[in-house]
Amino acid sequence: MITPATFSVFQGDRLIAAGSRDEARAAVREAGSDARVLVFEDATGAQIDLDVRETDETGSEAARGRGRPRLGVTPREVTLLPRHWDWLAQQPGGASVALRRLVEEASRSPVERRRVATKASYAFMHAIAGDRPGYEEALRSLFAGDRERFEAQIAAWPVDVRAYAVRLAFPD
Repeated sequence: MITPATFSVFQGDRLIAAGSRDEARAAVREAGSDARVLVFEDATGAQIDLDVRETDETGSEAARGRGRPRLGVTPREVTLLPRHWDWLAQQPGGASVALRRLVEEASRSPVERRRVATKASYAFMHAIAGDRPGYEEALRSLFAGDRERFEAQIAAWPVDVRAYAVRLAFPD
C-alpha cells in the first residue's frame, strides 16, 4: 500500500499546518500572498512549490485531458551483466518481480532508512536554517547519527524548526 504524501507548512519559523497536499494548499492560501511561507514534503524534507490555484468541483487541480490515465509505471533501462539477467530469469515471477522485491527489501533496511532520514533533515535544514547558530555543527552531528549532540546544537532554534528537524532526522 502506498502511503499518501504529507507536507508541512512554515510561515517564518512557525509550523502553521501539516497534512495532505490539500491541507497544505489551504494553509498557504489562508496565510496570504504576502506571507513568507515555505512548504516541505515530509518524506524528503525538500522545499516544494505548491500550486494554490482553486480546484474544480471534483477536487482535482485540472480536468483530465484525452488519452490513457497515468498508471505510475515508468519504464527505464537497466544495464546488467548476462549472469545477472540469467539469475533474474530463474526467479519466481520473472525479472520485474525479483527486482521489485529486491528494491523493497533494500529500502526497508535500517541503513537505507537512516540515509533517507539524514538526507531529508539536511534538505530541510539547508532551506530554513542555513544561517542559524550551530548549523554546521548540527550538520556534522546529523551525518554522524549523534542525536544528543544534534539536539544540543539546535537547542537555540525556534521550537517548530527544531522539532521538525529532529522528527525528520530521527523518525524512530
